[in-house]
Amino acid sequence: MLEIIMGGLEALQEYIAFHILTCLIPAFLIAGAITTFLSREVIIKYLGSTTKKIISFPLAAIGSMGLAVCSCTIIPIASGLYRKGGSIGPAFIMLWTAPAMNILALVYTGAILGIDMAIMRIIAALSTSLIVGIVMVNSFKKEEELRMKKLSDKRQLSNKIIDKKALILILLLVLTLLLPNYAGAGRPYIDKVLIFSIFMIITIVYVWRFIDFNLIKDWLKETLWFMRTMFPLLLLGVFIVGIIGKVLPEDWITTLFGGSGLLATFLATLIGALSYFATLTEAPFVHTLMSLGMGKGPALGLLLAGPGLSLPNMLTISRVFGVKKAIVYILTTIFLATITSFIIGNVFWK
Repeated sequence: MLEIIMGGLEALQEYIAFHILTCLIPAFLIAGAITTFLSREVIIKYLGSTTKKIISFPLAAIGSMGLAVCSCTIIPIASGLYRKGGSIGPAFIMLWTAPAMNILALVYTGAILGIDMAIMRIIAALSTSLIVGIVMVNSFKKEEELRMKKLSDKRQLSNKIIDKKALILILLLVLTLLLPNYAGAGRPYIDKVLIFSIFMIITIVYVWRFIDFNLIKDWLKETLWFMRTMFPLLLLGVFIVGIIGKVLPEDWITTLFGGSGLLATFLATLIGALSYFATLTEAPFVHTLMSLGMGKGPALGLLLAGPGLSLPNMLTISRVFGVKKAIVYILTTIFLATITSFIIGNVFWK
């Protein structure tokens, strides 16, 4: 029993040591900045429910490819856009696409697992994300109409999308989030911390000199709201995942995924959905399982659901977006990842 609890505590220790500083803190700051500084009009115009899906859905999916983030880090950013007026479709497309299909993860997948796996990961993630958006919009259509009406009542006509100073601040925060992962890829964690620290200091100096004090207070207030709402559940989820990792025998897991059968693909997708993968860790993990006999179909399912979902991610989405939306999203993504990976595994890799 003590060993099981220690497994949870070790997972928690690793998460706190390697992910909070360089991932979650800038993500929460970005979410707060989006809510505080970005014009509601521009979000409603391009990502709102009245925008044609042929515009808003691909925009959300392709825009997410530049975010090298894990399933937990993307939640504050997506929920920030949603709270500011973005439609439920683009918000949940971002939740799925950014971890499953970001450029850095795709390049890393191609280097470790082969270019064919990277290409199929793009096709599968992009196609499933668009379906996820359609399902979420149609499942909560009336609720979305009411929410957008309330947001429209609060709209203030403005020709300004965002103040130039605020735009520079958001760009600095995005660089603070992304550069440790991009420039620090494959390097010791201390290098990531160094890159993060440099850009965070630049950001702090910039804020101190150019941003109005009242706006800073509003921004930090929004940031703290995101942290209070999400952070405890993220930690709880990581702890539970650590316990599960101790309970499930590795030998038992690796014997289930041979071939590209539907059951093997579903189990791989399900285990990926429940596990937590930090950015870029899913490809080496899948490579290890493939060397032990895992089929390419289940491997693709794990590549999609592993970074795209996790138990901490599920708990936090339930808190931020509501339990009903979380259930529909989780079931839809697991189903789509399973079916898509099964089809690709039996058609292209037969």
